[in-house]
Amino acid sequence: MIKKIFKNNHLKTPHTYALLLFIIIFSSVLTYLIPAGEYAREKKDGQTLVISGSYEQVQQQGVSFFDIFRAIPEGLISGGEIVFYIFLVGGTFGIVRKTGAFENGVNKVMQTLGSYKVLMIPLTMTIFSILGFSIGLAEETIIFVPIGIIIARTLGYDALTGAAMVILGAASGFIGGMLNPFTVGVAQTVAELPMFSGWGLRTIIYVFILTAAITSVMLYARTVKRDMSKSLVYELEQVEGFDDSVMEAARFTKRQAVGLGLIVMVIILNVYGIFTYGWSFNEMSANFIFAGLLAGFIGGLGLNGTFDAMIDGMKDILFGAMIVGFAKGIIVILENGQVIDSIVHGMTTLLADVPSSLVIIAMFILQFMLNFFIPSGSGQALTTMPLMVPISDLLDINRQITVLAFQYGDAISNVLFPTSAILMGALAVGKITYAQWLKFAWKVILAWVIICCIGMSVALLVGY
Repeated sequence: MIKKIFKNNHLKTPHTYALLLFIIIFSSVLTYLIPAGEYAREKKDGQTLVISGSYEQVQQQGVSFFDIFRAIPEGLISGGEIVFYIFLVGGTFGIVRKTGAFENGVNKVMQTLGSYKVLMIPLTMTIFSILGFSIGLAEETIIFVPIGIIIARTLGYDALTGAAMVILGAASGFIGGMLNPFTVGVAQTVAELPMFSGWGLRTIIYVFILTAAITSVMLYARTVKRDMSKSLVYELEQVEGFDDSVMEAARFTKRQAVGLGLIVMVIILNVYGIFTYGWSFNEMSANFIFAGLLAGFIGGLGLNGTFDAMIDGMKDILFGAMIVGFAKGIIVILENGQVIDSIVHGMTTLLADVPSSLVIIAMFILQFMLNFFIPSGSGQALTTMPLMVPISDLLDINRQITVLAFQYGDAISNVLFPTSAILMGALAVGKITYAQWLKFAWKVILAWVIICCIGMSVALLVGY
C-alpha cells in the first residue's frame, strides 16, 4: 500500500505561502502552550532596547481562530512600506524591461568588450554583482541567463559557464548587500539601525565573495575550453551545438540608454537621501515611480504602454511582495499572544553560557536553513529579526552583527536550495539540471560560507 502511494504521488515541497500559513497556525497554538510574558524596554539612541533581567510572566493571551486569518492583513498593513516598495520597484523594472534597455544594453556592452575575451567573465560577473548589491537583483536574473549563455558559447565555453556568470555574479552582490533594500534595508529597519549603515565591512567581505565566485567560474571555464568533454553539461552542448558566430546585439538606442541612466541616477539619489536626509522606503518608492514613468515615456511606450508595463512588472514581483504580509502575520500572532518575549527568554537562557562567536554562527546556520522554507529575503527578515534582535541585545551582541548573520545565511542559500524560484527558473532557462548545478556550485558555496563565518568573527572581534 505504501509503495503504491509513493508510486502514484510525488512528494512535493509545500508552497511557500502554504508553509507560512502552517507556521501562523502553529504560532497560534504556541500562544496556548507557551507561558505569556514580556520584557521591559527602554529607548536609547533611537533604539528600543530590551532590559536584561526584566522578564516577567503575564496573563495568558491565547489568540482566537479568527485571529489566525486576520493576522495576514494586519501583517500586510504593518509591513506596508516594504510591500509597496517591492511592488513599485517591480513596476519600474517592468517599464525599463519593456523598452528593451536591459537586454540591448547588456548586449552592447558585451559586444564592445568582445576583443578582451579574458576579461569577459570577471567584467560580466562584476556588472551583475553591482546590480545585486545596489537594487537586490533577484527575479530579474532569469531574463539575463540566455545572454550569459550566448556570451559563454561565443567564447568557446558551455551553457553552465554562462548561467554561472549571471547567477553567481548577481548572488555575490546580493550576499554583499551593501545597498540592498530587500535584505539589509529591511533587516536594519526592523533592528532600528540606520539603513545601509556598516557598509564598509560589508564591502570588504563582498570583495572576497566576488573574487571567490569569479575564480570558481574562470577555473571551470578554462577546463571546458581545453576539453569540452569535461563539461558538466556536455550532453547539452552536443545537442545545442557550438555557435561560433559573432554575437549579434540588437540596436541599443539613445532612449534606452537614458532609461538605464535614470535607474542608475535614482539608485544614487536614494543612497544619498538615506545617508543625508534619513529617507526610508516611502521616499525611495516615490523616486522609483518617477524614474520609471520617465523611462517609459522617453522609451516610446506611451501613456497606456507605460502603465501596462508597470502592471506587468508588479505581477512578476507579486510573490515577493505578498510574502511580506504572511511573514509579518507570524509576528503579529506571537506579539498578540504575548509569547514572543517568552521564546526570546528561553533561547537566551540556553545560549547564556555559549561564547558570542558561536552564537553568531548558530544564528547564521539558522537563517541559512530557514531559507529552504522562506525563500524571500524580506519575508525572512520580517519573520526572524524580531526574535534575533532581542537575543543579541540580551547577550550583548551588536545588532549589526545579527543583521550580518541574517544577510549571509539568507543570501548564500539562494543558490543552493531547490525551493529558490530564482535559482530553479534560471537553471530551467539554461536547460541545466539541479544536479549538474550542485556538482559545479558546491565548492564556491562552501568557500562563501567560510568567508562569511570569518567575516562575522572579525566583526565580533573589532566591535563592528
